[in-house]
Amino acid sequence: MATKKTTVRRARRGERKLKVPACSARQAQIQRLTLFPGSAHHRCLTSLSLGSAGGEMAAALSRALKLPGKKGSDLGEYDPLTQADSEDESEEDDLVLNYPRNGLAGSLGAGSSKLRGSRSGRLVGDEDEAQEDEDDEDEWRERLPAKSRADRDDVTGAQYRSHRDSDRGGEGRAGPGASGGSGVGAHGADAEQKRRRARNAVRSAFFLVPLVCAALLVLLCAFLLPCQKRELEKRPQWESALGEAGGVTPPALSLWDVDGDSVEDVFLGVTEWTNDTRPALGNKVYSAVALSGVSGQVLWRKVMRESVMYIQCGLQYSGQPSPVVLLIGKSVLMAVNGTTGKTLWLVQLKNIESQAVLLPDLQGDLVPDLLVATLPADETLDLSLTLLSGRTGAKLGHPVPFNLTGQGKLIGPLLHETQQGAYYILFGLGNVEAISLRDVYIRATMGKMPITQALRGKDTGWEGLKKTNSSSFIHIYRGSERVEFLLPLLPGLGDNHNSLDPAWNLNSSKSDWVLVYGSSKLSVLRQKDIRKEWTFNSGPIHSQPAPGHFNDDGILDLFIQHSANGIMKALVVDGANGHLLWSAEFVCPRLVLETSAIATSTGQSAFLFWAGDPIKAPKNVTTATVSPGVAAAEPLIRKLFLLHPAHATVLLELTSTTDTAVTSAVSYQERTKDASYITVSSRPTADSEPGARVIKSTSLRAAVIKGQIVRLEESGKSGGVVKPGAFEVNKFFRGLSFKHQVRETHSSATSF
Repeated sequence: MATKKTTVRRARRGERKLKVPACSARQAQIQRLTLFPGSAHHRCLTSLSLGSAGGEMAAALSRALKLPGKKGSDLGEYDPLTQADSEDESEEDDLVLNYPRNGLAGSLGAGSSKLRGSRSGRLVGDEDEAQEDEDDEDEWRERLPAKSRADRDDVTGAQYRSHRDSDRGGEGRAGPGASGGSGVGAHGADAEQKRRRARNAVRSAFFLVPLVCAALLVLLCAFLLPCQKRELEKRPQWESALGEAGGVTPPALSLWDVDGDSVEDVFLGVTEWTNDTRPALGNKVYSAVALSGVSGQVLWRKVMRESVMYIQCGLQYSGQPSPVVLLIGKSVLMAVNGTTGKTLWLVQLKNIESQAVLLPDLQGDLVPDLLVATLPADETLDLSLTLLSGRTGAKLGHPVPFNLTGQGKLIGPLLHETQQGAYYILFGLGNVEAISLRDVYIRATMGKMPITQALRGKDTGWEGLKKTNSSSFIHIYRGSERVEFLLPLLPGLGDNHNSLDPAWNLNSSKSDWVLVYGSSKLSVLRQKDIRKEWTFNSGPIHSQPAPGHFNDDGILDLFIQHSANGIMKALVVDGANGHLLWSAEFVCPRLVLETSAIATSTGQSAFLFWAGDPIKAPKNVTTATVSPGVAAAEPLIRKLFLLHPAHATVLLELTSTTDTAVTSAVSYQERTKDASYITVSSRPTADSEPGARVIKSTSLRAAVIKGQIVRLEESGKSGGVVKPGAFEVNKFFRGLSFKHQVRETHSSATSF
């Protein structure tokens, strides 16, 4: 019986093998679908084809899911009809429907076509091996007893149901997506694409972020930082006409900030004609005018009874924030409020010849006192020194006369403080004498007023310089050649025409002196022993020397100028040894105006001076010596030059004009690192009317930007330096800034 069943099964097996070609069309369709085992069409068509083959296919397929497959003779072919050998039709359907989701078929569904082909081949091999195992199992079952076979069937059924439940659970976990394998592959492709996009985004960010930052930086520089040229054009530059020109006599001029805008304002003595009055009638109006340093507008005007000779600023009262301005005429000295012009006090004197000298506090009222020199026109009277209260203007005692034997220009008076704290007054007529301030105070008050602490100091060294014990004078200079100038050796001397600045006085009273005598000799006097440091001989010196730093030895050098035969020669003398450092010749501008030395950012000084065209060859000398008639027919053009030691072979021409500058001053703007050059000029008119008095403020940095380079002749150089290029010179001057000269502050027992 068993042999018969085995024969039947073998026949049935061969029959099935013979039926395979008949299903070639159907099998090809199914085989095409196996290329996408994870798709819904694959599952449906596989289920339909296997369902029609019979129930015996379920058991074989279940084994195929568990056992490793092997390739058959027909590689790459897959016939699901040969795998059916089960009697349980319901389990067959469930297993067939769940089959594509077992193993690795789903995960490889999105792979390459080559992988899918190889996988299909392995599946066909697995089915063939499963069929052979099925046949072997059937034979084994025939040999077992009935009871054992039933138990075996129960166990096998339980295994089938358990596997079915696990497959169904896996299908539920797979989610609603019908194509699990292709979904995983698509997810991998999407992830790769996202990573690629992220890398591209990072590369773009690395390129765009620096580009955007650079663009923002350019916009910041363009809009937030002001343009240098426009900024320079907005700096204080103005021009104002005030009154009538009074010839070449320089008017009173002083600078001080009285409106609190950190820019020094301008104080000027003005002479005007009354309305509807011709000059011949002689009706003049004298006044002192305060002008804004920013705009040139009139802040206040103070009418005077006589011409203003000197204007001095810097006196401070305790408890009063407004500065005090002194207006000095020939016979009156008036103190006014610098902000409003209101009169504070007034004192009547006769024949005032000098500015006021700032003294230490002689009365103990915490306000510095003053000293002025008077020199009557009557030669029978002598030069006198008068002490005044700085708070009220009242006279301290009476004037002290001195019988001076010298003749010539009034020198001083100047205050000097020795190293031992003793105060002396330097003054003279054609010579220089010194007298103790203590002696002047005692003689003025007749010994009736107490001597304050400031007057108790004595210097035995200076007292030993007296010729006799009975003499009150110490001879600073006495000789056959008259003294023309005596001034403290200080940087920025005379920049703002202010001698009442306490800080300036504190330094000037302890410095060495510059002495010009015999009209052509220049010397430096040491204050410690009143000896000459050196002497330099030149032509006639008509203007006050300007101390400044030309070289880098830290010692102040001197800029001087002298004129002869229509030629003006400018020179710089070394302050250490009196040697010549620089010189140049110019057409004489026919004016006497002091040179201004201005401290710059390089540590050296820039020298501003007026002159004609530079003389580059001897043949040009004849053009300078013209007759007065020709000069009147052709107005002389005067030029303002700037000399900097870094480029001593070139000059920078800042401006040119036909006006006659009679006085000048320099105002510093620390915030903008600039300086304003203020000039007072007489402007000629076409008719015979008197010329106008014009005051003008010019920003030096703005003038430097517009300046023209003027090269000097080789012989005017101070060495064999190679000529700098125009680009180098322009770059240097455009980067030049100006600052207030730092003055060393000395300690003193008595503060001003």
